[in-house]
Amino acid sequence: MNGNHNVITKLFGCMLLLLFVTAAGALAQTESTTPAESGYRMPPQEIADLIDVPRTPLVSLSPDNRWILLAHYPSLISIEELAQPELRLAGSRINPRTNGPSRGWYFTQLSLRSISGSPEREITGLPENAKLTNIRWSPDGKHIAFNHATADGIELWVADIKSAQARKLETPHVNATYGAAYTWLSGGKGLLVKTIPEGRGGAPAESIVPDGPIVQENLGRKAPARTYQDLLKNSHDEALFEYYFTSQLVSVTLDGKVQTLGSPGIISSMSPSPDGKYILMETIHRPYSYTVPAYRFPRLINVWDMTGEVVYELIDRPLADMIPIAFGSVTAGPRSMEWRADADATLSWAEAQDGGDAGLEADERDRVFMLPAPFDKDPIPLATFALRFSGTTWGNGKLAYVSEWWWTTRMMRIWKVQPDNPDAEPVLIEERSFEDRYADPGTPMMRSTGRGTSVMITANGGKTIFLSGDGASDEGDRPFVDEYNVETKETKRLFRSEAPYYEVPWDLIDSDKRILITRRESVTEPPNYFMRDLERGELAPITEFPHPTPQLLDVTKEQIRYQRADGVDLTGKLYLPPGYKKEDGPLPVIMWAYPQEYKSKDAAGQVTESPY
Repeated sequence: MNGNHNVITKLFGCMLLLLFVTAAGALAQTESTTPAESGYRMPPQEIADLIDVPRTPLVSLSPDNRWILLAHYPSLISIEELAQPELRLAGSRINPRTNGPSRGWYFTQLSLRSISGSPEREITGLPENAKLTNIRWSPDGKHIAFNHATADGIELWVADIKSAQARKLETPHVNATYGAAYTWLSGGKGLLVKTIPEGRGGAPAESIVPDGPIVQENLGRKAPARTYQDLLKNSHDEALFEYYFTSQLVSVTLDGKVQTLGSPGIISSMSPSPDGKYILMETIHRPYSYTVPAYRFPRLINVWDMTGEVVYELIDRPLADMIPIAFGSVTAGPRSMEWRADADATLSWAEAQDGGDAGLEADERDRVFMLPAPFDKDPIPLATFALRFSGTTWGNGKLAYVSEWWWTTRMMRIWKVQPDNPDAEPVLIEERSFEDRYADPGTPMMRSTGRGTSVMITANGGKTIFLSGDGASDEGDRPFVDEYNVETKETKRLFRSEAPYYEVPWDLIDSDKRILITRRESVTEPPNYFMRDLERGELAPITEFPHPTPQLLDVTKEQIRYQRADGVDLTGKLYLPPGYKKEDGPLPVIMWAYPQEYKSKDAAGQVTESPY
């Protein structure tokens, strides 16, 4: 056998054990040893080389479509990271030393490359031993912000794109225990940041003697519930939850000026309006529950102005511990609150018309409302659904898509509505089983507004939008981009992935000139990014990432389908070493198999991957 074959044979022999790797290239010792021999054992060098190989960086496109950010990360996190303390509270797992998540990946290096093909520039000024998370572009594309985790807290940093220089913003430590730790303000003028409250003091100590018994009441109501993990268990957990999850919201300018907004609270989310004048706030409050996680705790949802004063209260939602367990059940009252992406400051939300119970018969399930600033009039109905509302895709005053779905039938529908003319009759755009991938026409491609929101890309005076999708077919996925006329419902194919490549549309950066950025790969070529001129048929590379593991180039992968002895249909991925033949005898192989439930027999037979 050749060298590669030997390497792959070792790889397959060790792969299942390597699933439990706890450090870069280090395996925990499992056999009995003397103290002098205790510690970690290294795998064969061929295996260590595969594990420790530098990973291909993650790529992010700037909102102005001028720059791509390359975020480099380690192959595996260290034992030091895995050994950090962890608290499990109300469905979340946090590191009490940092007030952030207890586990997760981080980036160690950032670099920039222009879409036009300029050389890669490393962002300088980063902290030593950088552990960067939560990287976000400013809406105007001139800066990025990110968090840096130190031994005792999380910092906020920004980097200027023009100079490729990073610097720390002198704010209190960031609180990243729950939800987004920060968000950009409209136009990139500054940021809203959740910080550790000043003078918080030490964490509450657990008393040896409890204050009293743990009491849970049954008030005679039917309250079926699912099983959750990491829930609160007692009053000490409640105190810890309040201590670590309470934040002080501040606004921070790019030159480091900090302004305190409102009072400390457990902030679930904060979303500035597109015009930068208001903040949609969600805060959690007592009473907590020992049976559901934090996202079902009572929460107050209201609108603040930029000084932290409440200007509109939408709902004080009670503890959501009685949502029926039928799929499609939701909370009663307003939910899915958001800003209308194409307007200055217009709220949008859905309200259940069936009490939120999917188990009840109802002609109307949901209704979507809008309410523009200054929020002093009655909400405006935008659409009413026979199924459950699932989201809005905003375009402009004459164009938005609202969607509905129903679990029992797997039915989904998409309707075209006119936000500036809510009395106009909705137009049905799509109706199908969401399991039917072959019939999926794609989803609208989006562009940044420069105010922190995204809207549909349009052309032809707003009559044309652009759809991209997986392109599922019996020959595998072949991603595509289509023009779609929202008035005539006519479709024109602009791009479709062609063999021997798997090429995914990433962003339509110029809808007039039909310039598309794609990510392309093949069986032997790693994913890289390209600029494709759809009118001229020209293709130019943007990145040239090398293959991270050339040792695995000749490994074969195939999808198999078979029926288990009990009649359950399974789909699996089978990986085999290079040159393997059945007559060579059995070899260690790696295979994952998954049962899948389908409502439609036709959907059950559909191919779900690409051979490329």
